[in-house]
Amino acid sequence: MDLMNIQTEATPNPSSLKFLPGKTVMEKETADFRNVEEAKSSPFALNLFKIAGVEGVFFGSDFISITKADNHDWQYLESSIIETIRESYKSETAFMLDKEENTIDGSDNEDTEAVIQIKKIIDTQVRPAVAKDGGDITFKSFDDGIVYLQMKGACSGCPSSALTLKAGIEKTLKHYIPEVLEVQQIT
Repeated sequence: MDLMNIQTEATPNPSSLKFLPGKTVMEKETADFRNVEEAKSSPFALNLFKIAGVEGVFFGSDFISITKADNHDWQYLESSIIETIRESYKSETAFMLDKEENTIDGSDNEDTEAVIQIKKIIDTQVRPAVAKDGGDITFKSFDDGIVYLQMKGACSGCPSSALTLKAGIEKTLKHYIPEVLEVQQIT
C-alpha cells in the first residue's frame, strides 16, 4: 500500500494552510477557486470543497493551499483534507477539466517596455517568494503609473498582503522602473 506522505506548512495567512503532496500539482500556471461555483472545472477542487469549512482551494506547481472558514479549526480540518488529497491522487481525479487555463497576465496586446519589465520582475523575483507562502500573484494591468496585481491562494485576504504589496513589490518595481508610481491589488 502506497501511502502518500503529505506535509503541511503554515502560511502568513492564519486562515490558509499549504499542503505539499510531494508530487506535481499543476504543470504550468496556477488555479484559484474561491467557491464551489468557480471549482466546477476541477473535480479535485470540488472534492476538497465537500469538506465543511473549506472556503478556498489554490493549486500551485507542487502545493495545494486551502483557506478555511473562520469558525473552523485546522485541528479538525487538516486530517480530512489530507485524506481527500490522498484519495484524489489515488483515484487519479482530474485537477482540471478541458484546457481552460488561468492566464498569467490580463493582456493579449503588445506590451510596452515598462510592462515587459514589470512582468519579468513579477515572474522572476515576486512569484517564487509568494509561492513559498502558499499563493500566487498575477499582473493585470499598468495604467497611469499604477500597477494592478491580483493576489491568489493563501495570499488573497492575508493580513500581511498589503505590506507585501507596498513595502516589497511596490518598492522593488519603483526602484527598477521609474514609470511605476504605485501598486494596487485588485480582487
